[in-house]
Amino acid sequence: MIRVEGIWKAFGSIQAVKDVSFEVSKGEIVGLLGPNGAGKTTTMRIITGFLYADRGQVFVKDINIEERPEIVKREIGYLPEDNPLYEDITPYELLLISGKIYGMDGRRFKERLKTVVDQTGIKEVLTRPIGDLSKGFRQRVGLARALLHDPSILILDEPTSGLDPHQILEIRNLIKELAREKTVLLSTHIMQEVQAVCSSVIIINKGEIVARGTPDELSIIAKGGNLLHVTFKGDEKEIRQKLQSLTFLEDIKFVGKEDEASTFVLRGPENRDIREEIFNFAKDYNFPILEMRREKATLEEVFLRLTGGEA
Repeated sequence: MIRVEGIWKAFGSIQAVKDVSFEVSKGEIVGLLGPNGAGKTTTMRIITGFLYADRGQVFVKDINIEERPEIVKREIGYLPEDNPLYEDITPYELLLISGKIYGMDGRRFKERLKTVVDQTGIKEVLTRPIGDLSKGFRQRVGLARALLHDPSILILDEPTSGLDPHQILEIRNLIKELAREKTVLLSTHIMQEVQAVCSSVIIINKGEIVARGTPDELSIIAKGGNLLHVTFKGDEKEIRQKLQSLTFLEDIKFVGKEDEASTFVLRGPENRDIREEIFNFAKDYNFPILEMRREKATLEEVFLRLTGGEA
């Protein structure tokens, strides 16, 4: 759906985006995660056609955004971080203006209005001045406007910024609901946002992509290897001695003992799942496994490690 190929963007002497490339497939919810000033908003503005890259290309449904911006913009619903809304008009009036901009006739507008009002839950505030609405309802109105022309792609820049915990939960649930029909790219500097909503993550720092993958994949990367937390039933010294015969293990750490249970953290090769081998080891030497789990970094640890500790 979205293909970004080697884009660069500078503002004067500041290089905001440096050789950024990635793809977002149909039906994905991809999080663009990075500290403030990392280049997330600039990247999104280039994808939506609000900015042009100095170098590189962006394709939406295999259409070059710079060559056919009018076609690409029909495929994209964009919610910018500042969510500019006219405070002295109502959500209905805002959507009516947007419908005219998109060239909708009366019948089409009524159909889409009903759909987006139901999707975003703004029926109760439809005729109230936008200036009187809470930040949560303003975000919902912004989403309704982004959805009005029925785009196949949603691009959301910091969609929960400035909301209270209850409003954040509502917007996250709404995004997940919308993602059943749309492809979603959202930016955030909040780790919990990615864990709650996204199927994959792109971490950007100082204008460059520093990592990408699922939250689980990035957690393993951040731990610097393949760590397995295992509790065996048996004598600690005997278990350790037998573990040392497993040549594929890069590190063996004894964590603690409780009654007959001895717990170890085992490090295996980075791209190798050692769980089956450890299970067979336990079976061969009659050390029943009481617990076995892969040890992962939290997404916050991933973020801090890959962005040099910036928040």
